[in-house]
Amino acid sequence: MVRRAKLALEDGKVFSGFAFGADGEVDGEVVFNTSMTGYQEILTDPSYCGQIVTMTYPQIGNYGVNPADAESRKIFLRGFIVRELCDRPSNFRSMQSVSDYLVQAGVIGLEGIDTRTLVKHIRTEGAMKGILSSLDLDDDSLVAKARSSPGLVGRDLVREVIPAKAYAWDEGLSEWARSPATNSEQSAEVPRINGLQPHVVAIDYGMKWNIPRHLRELGCRVTVVPGTATAEQVLSYQPDGVFLSNGPGDPRPLDYAITTIRNLLGKKPIFGICLGQQLLGLAAGGEIYKLKFGHRGANQPVLNHDTGRVEITTQNHGFALRAETLPKNVEVTHINLNDRTVEGIRLKDCPAFSVQYHPEASAGPHDSHYLFGEFAKILR
Repeated sequence: MVRRAKLALEDGKVFSGFAFGADGEVDGEVVFNTSMTGYQEILTDPSYCGQIVTMTYPQIGNYGVNPADAESRKIFLRGFIVRELCDRPSNFRSMQSVSDYLVQAGVIGLEGIDTRTLVKHIRTEGAMKGILSSLDLDDDSLVAKARSSPGLVGRDLVREVIPAKAYAWDEGLSEWARSPATNSEQSAEVPRINGLQPHVVAIDYGMKWNIPRHLRELGCRVTVVPGTATAEQVLSYQPDGVFLSNGPGDPRPLDYAITTIRNLLGKKPIFGICLGQQLLGLAAGGEIYKLKFGHRGANQPVLNHDTGRVEITTQNHGFALRAETLPKNVEVTHINLNDRTVEGIRLKDCPAFSVQYHPEASAGPHDSHYLFGEFAKILR
């Protein structure tokens, strides 16, 4: 049965198409991702909480979904938009179609709209609030709902995605996630400390599962704690290092996380990714601003100042550190070659560093796996 659905933006623009997945109506910030593969990883990335994600690649779903490629316990994004849905996947690893996956999760999808027009509009006007609905098809009603929706700015979305309690992580990378870059990462395995595997406490603000998998590849014991954990709680695990994870939304309201990181600086080696970088920068005294339409995709070029090499990276963020506000003890180590935004920092007076992109990226690229080896060095 054909089901109609519409996307309405807060500026009054409306797109009409067809629903797949679950029926319903959701609000969220409308963004786009330029990746050609990895749609299941995008669906299950907690950093997309509060967002309606549009894929720029014209056909999505052709290789299906399977449990091994999930990056979290469920789908956290609000809605999913594609140009053309392939609902009969052909891949020996496939166990389910995207549409069935969304039905099971209660998430609404939209197909059949001109995604190029939508993406060009967002690039010109900026990411904006929207409503995706298969229930209400009245344009004026939907636009009014979009304008009155809460948006992302100033909201604490981390509390919606973090685990309820601490737990030990034991899973390493699967054979499908391994690459030559992973093999070099394994060569950096951290030696035992007092006969024990080094212990990393990963603070989960909405962490993708491939991150603790990489930490296990380093030979580390990994304890995951909720993003609301205090410095005292983190230190009570007697870690050899602390990891700051990715996560959704605006970092500025997260006073509890900023305080925790500030109280950990200088006490344990720290490595942060994505939201973890933003929180580390705020804890060090920097400022954050919202990007016009963010960086989301698997093809972002980043310059490493230390090596002079360009890395092709996976990214998913809508906020960034303001370089000119960083104090003198913070060094910018990586920049985005598209817009010169800050992509990596390092503190000069204590062992702490971070990147804005995703070195753990699955389905790739794998140019930045070496960063886990850099963390291994400071753990040693």
